Amino acid sequence: MSETAVAPPTHFIRQIVAADLAAGKHERLVTRFPPEPNGYLHIGHAKSIALNFGLAQDFQGQCNLRFDDTNPNKENPEFVAAIQADVQWLGYDWGERVFFASDYFEQLYAFALELIDKELAYVCDLNAEQTRSYRGTLTEPGRDSPYRERSVAENRDLFARMRAGEFEDGTRTLRARIDMASPNINLRDPVLYRIKRGVIHHQTGAAWCLYPTYDFTHPLSDALEGVTHSLCTLEFEDHRPLYDWCIEHVSVPTRPRQIEFSRLNLEYAVMSKRILTRLVADGLVAGWDDPRMPTLAGLRRRGYTPAAIRDFCTRIGVTKADNRVEMGLLESAIRDDLDASAPRAMVVLRPLKVVLENWPNERLDTLEAPRHPKNSDLGTRPLPFGRELWIDRQDFAEQPPKGFKRLVPGGEVRLRNAYVIRCEELIRDASGALIELRASVDFNTLGRNPEGRKVKGVIHWVAASAAVEAEVRLYDRLFQTPTPGAGGEGGGGDIIADLNPDSLVVLSGCKAEASLGSAQPGERFQFEREGYFTVDPDSTEPSLVFNRTVTLRDTWGKQVAAQDSKRQTAR
Repeated sequence: MSETAVAPPTHFIRQIVAADLAAGKHERLVTRFPPEPNGYLHIGHAKSIALNFGLAQDFQGQCNLRFDDTNPNKENPEFVAAIQADVQWLGYDWGERVFFASDYFEQLYAFALELIDKELAYVCDLNAEQTRSYRGTLTEPGRDSPYRERSVAENRDLFARMRAGEFEDGTRTLRARIDMASPNINLRDPVLYRIKRGVIHHQTGAAWCLYPTYDFTHPLSDALEGVTHSLCTLEFEDHRPLYDWCIEHVSVPTRPRQIEFSRLNLEYAVMSKRILTRLVADGLVAGWDDPRMPTLAGLRRRGYTPAAIRDFCTRIGVTKADNRVEMGLLESAIRDDLDASAPRAMVVLRPLKVVLENWPNERLDTLEAPRHPKNSDLGTRPLPFGRELWIDRQDFAEQPPKGFKRLVPGGEVRLRNAYVIRCEELIRDASGALIELRASVDFNTLGRNPEGRKVKGVIHWVAASAAVEAEVRLYDRLFQTPTPGAGGEGGGGDIIADLNPDSLVVLSGCKAEASLGSAQPGERFQFEREGYFTVDPDSTEPSLVFNRTVTLRDTWGKQVAAQDSKRQTAR
């Protein structure tokens, strides 16, 4: 690390790794990121990706990408490809070290036979319900299975026949023989293998009808790959004794160390793959990459950058304390990134026409404005200016509220990067609806203040003759409560009822400045006075589609307070 480089933030896992390497316990750090390919990665996975790959980079070690693909009923190649794309998008590279747990199925089977031979595993005929009944509770010990004392020969024979497909699903399992009275329920003879016939695995096809459980596969895969530090979230803390037991009782080349850290819980979002899958399957969102989803694919489509997500992961830190992170912290990370990098542009979301009556009919000027106010290297952009303009309907008020500093009848306002105009007349249709404003322009105010008067308001605009048609999708938080599904103090609420009905507002007929006509999918911009936006993949000529990434400021708290006030008033 150079003298000018910023040292990575320290945390307890980094301290453990540094101490282990300094003590010579390992020649090289080896970590792994082990997703199950049963869905798309979400922002919670980003924390684990950044931790595992980041530590490997910082200590000149290596990080494996391994798919724990032991449940073919829920896994498919789409998820494998999406996970690889997300990890690469975040800026991390596993090189040649991409593995699948299914790569080890033959070796894992041999390990299971080793446990049988050591009388540490047996074939059990209890079904799932009976197994749960025999397991006991947190306050009562479990009971031995009637099949626990089968001989090694009988267990070997039955296990081989399980592999051959002789038995129906759910009729037999292979269980570890540990301790049915253990206070840790995970050690009460856990299931190591179960039968799944007629399932086509995305890697092994129909070669297997016998699949190892996650708790058996994970530690042994780590050991086979030479992982030194197996980093996982706190829900696996109670599984650590089983992790260690599996490694201790079979002939593996290395002994990884499992270390737990707190998972990411984010306000106004859910991290459960089961719930995310339900949202997709029930059509409550437009897919795994819906910009309202907390998936990395959704965040990418919404306009989030890899740098912002990595910065967010750094901000929240690595601890053992479970907590719920404010959504505002993630939004702040992307605001900071885009404020420094996103070119500026003007887009009128709710168009209202303004005709400048003292501007010559055929005159079309080209003004210049900076593409970024703090980065002159980005250059300038042309702004056509003519007789007819579009302004935002919300920037005009016939009866303005107190403190309104935009356009009013008879009032003046400055057009951003252009002139001061005065509203002279309101034009209505037959029903009385306002359809147009007639105004005058002060030609002496381009780049300077008007003489003898002060104009406070500044609004954005687009020249009507050069406007680019656009659809703008205003995305907001998917849920309207900080803890979706909590259901108040008692818990048990309906998470679907907590969906935010205003999480997506689609505005068609928006007017974008001419410089955006060539914008490509994935490009990001700050729409002046509106927020940060990105071009959606749905964009096709001649109409653009923009997704709102985030507002210019955190206005969510004010919105929630206003909604609460309305509800109280209604009561």
